[in-house]
Amino acid sequence: MDPLEALEHLGLVLPSPPAPGGNYTSAKTAGNIVYLSGVVSQTADGILTGIVGLDRSIDEGYAAARACALLQLAVLQKHLGSLSKVRGILTVNGYVNSVAGFAESPKVINGASDLFLAVFGEAGRHVRAAIGVSGLPRHALVELQMTVEV
Repeated sequence: MDPLEALEHLGLVLPSPPAPGGNYTSAKTAGNIVYLSGVVSQTADGILTGIVGLDRSIDEGYAAARACALLQLAVLQKHLGSLSKVRGILTVNGYVNSVAGFAESPKVINGASDLFLAVFGEAGRHVRAAIGVSGLPRHALVELQMTVEV
């Protein structure tokens, strides 16, 4: 199934890709690898903020990671012209704004990983880091950085 059809089947629409927040680019291709800058959790309503384990739940973090994944797909769509060019998701680095000692970051970042599998099938399976941190830009709940093979 085409990735855009898979998103439609899931009832999802790609958001507008975010503009870089500084002197960098959102995506850069080297050979057949696309490196994607980190995106923070946001929807059309704004930045999804908070701290998992304090004022946000694992489920809210999962939704924020999924929102990051959608943003990254929007960045890829703009950069490549088509998500059909994606051969595989290689790496995902997920950062969760969480309380000290929070040990459930993988459950939060599953929001992104599960979406990539739903959209790309086995090509969406990737290696990953899921790290709890004490702060993220704009007080975001989650940030996601990744690399993709095209």
